[in-house]
Amino acid sequence: MDEREFDELAADLPGLARVGKFVRSLGGIPWFANLGEELTPGAHAAARAFADGLGFPYAEVAVLPEWEDAAAAAENLDWNTPGWDAEESLRADVTVRAAEVLSEDALRFAIAASADIVSTAAKTAIQEAASLSDLADDAMKDLAVGAAVQAAHEALLAIVATGESDDEPHVFLAKFQLFEFGRWPIGIAGQTLNLF
Repeated sequence: MDEREFDELAADLPGLARVGKFVRSLGGIPWFANLGEELTPGAHAAARAFADGLGFPYAEVAVLPEWEDAAAAAENLDWNTPGWDAEESLRADVTVRAAEVLSEDALRFAIAASADIVSTAAKTAIQEAASLSDLADDAMKDLAVGAAVQAAHEALLAIVATGESDDEPHVFLAKFQLFEFGRWPIGIAGQTLNLF
């Protein structure tokens, strides 16, 4: 290892330490454990923080009670909506900022580790949740797992990009917190944040 490689590794250590704590927590999340149930105060606060952070302070938080409702909301989500645009803009911002904190290799490693853990845990959890309601739609299960992996990816980028900031938590951390509450945030349609 030459001096440049050592300096690069040393520069990555604080960011990797924060990411490591996050990645280690991913296997213990109750993925999809509370789908369709009434919101707890904590879940409602996370939903409000997510909607507000995306620029929708007047959005109503709606709990979708059944798989069919979640499927309809997910299938009817227009990918050119203001909510989607807001998420894409924020995702681009945290990606650039995270790349300024960690080297490309370190960031790639952290993202891959996160995706591996989340996809395994979320697949197991969604199979269990689907079996309780006799859901056989594999595409819907894949969509839910993909949403969990994406939320973890976004949260990881936000953790790297914002560091140990005492500022208000990033909107992607609020989104991820909804998964920590066993929910699936489908997205914003009009002035409604749809949660399952």
